[in-house]
Amino acid sequence: MTGSEDRKAPVRIDTSRPHPARVYDWWLGGKDNYPVDEELARKILAVDGTVLRGARGNRRFMQRAVRAAAEAGIRQFLDIGTGIPTEPNLHQVAQGVAPEARVVYADNDPIVLRHAEALLRGSAEGSTQYVHADVRDLATLLDRAAESLDLGRPVALSLVALTHYLDDGAYDLVREYVARLAPGSWLILSQVTPDLSPEAIANAANHFRRSGTPFFPRSLTEFARFFEGLELLGPGLIPVSGWRPEPEDVAAQAEGIVPVYAGVARKV
Repeated sequence: MTGSEDRKAPVRIDTSRPHPARVYDWWLGGKDNYPVDEELARKILAVDGTVLRGARGNRRFMQRAVRAAAEAGIRQFLDIGTGIPTEPNLHQVAQGVAPEARVVYADNDPIVLRHAEALLRGSAEGSTQYVHADVRDLATLLDRAAESLDLGRPVALSLVALTHYLDDGAYDLVREYVARLAPGSWLILSQVTPDLSPEAIANAANHFRRSGTPFFPRSLTEFARFFEGLELLGPGLIPVSGWRPEPEDVAAQAEGIVPVYAGVARKV
């Protein structure tokens, strides 16, 4: 089920527990969240004052990395953990460079499904689809994505601000996703780290876990494991706002480094 078929599926939103996509939406100033999400977002903000800059930094990293992939000739994009739409979204960046680019979004939050129409407003020349699936259900997600993408050709796989919600099984999961992609594909990934703000991240992790949301910050060494066997692209693994920064990102870095690592690699 992709695109319009997904949007016909019954939508049940659990407002008794926070969801990362909706917490993230609150940090970005959005309105598609519930009191339980706002409560957790505020608690984490109280112990980690960098989260608002981190949320913005992640979005801008995604935009820069996707633009770099499109400029390098990638014409297919799979964005897992899409989140609630913001402007500009991934397809707008990719199709801004290459109007014929094909994009598939995937998320497991029903509120993102509600907003799928906004995600699907792509270029006439390209294709933009939404898959309602969990990242851990690799077979289902890729089977549905393959209705729009040719997995025999390079794909840019975007896992931005997602892996810190997955336990150590994330390494095998990411490795399997990459294994299913063609040579020349890209991996775009960012991850919360305790390296740059240990106490704040420990407190934030406790709030997430008490709310029932798994949370796994990773060190630089642990983050690097996601890229084993791949060709890292410059400038390598680096705090998120420092990855090929534009003027706005340089200004953001002046406010202080946020505890998020970013990296982009190519499958050879």
